[in-house]
Amino acid sequence: MAKEFSRTQRVSQQIQKEIALILQREIKDPRIGMVTVSGVEVSRDLAYAKVFVTFLTTGEQTPEGGLEALKEAAGYVRSLLGKAIRLRVTPEVSFYFDQSLTEGMRISNLVSQAVRSDEKRRDIDGEED
Repeated sequence: MAKEFSRTQRVSQQIQKEIALILQREIKDPRIGMVTVSGVEVSRDLAYAKVFVTFLTTGEQTPEGGLEALKEAAGYVRSLLGKAIRLRVTPEVSFYFDQSLTEGMRISNLVSQAVRSDEKRRDIDGEED
């Protein structure tokens, strides 16, 4: 019977959980604010991990500033990750801003606008008949 999930998928899920905990409990940089780990891609040899994050920013916080702070703390996050996960090699962590959430909201707004304009057009056409 074939495996449902490959080892890299299982490791990436575990890394996602652990990094989310690390960012929530250990990293105290005010530039980061509320951060969500939306996904992790691990290389086949488990040496590199791309961590995709989104930010809930308040006040003067920006996603760019939060991402810069995470990149500066990547070594510390990797050391904590190595203690939390028992792997032969702890993956080298790199952070990327996840555009999918903002892009999804933009597309949803476009669809809503199209539906509203279609309903207005139907109402206008219905009154003429």
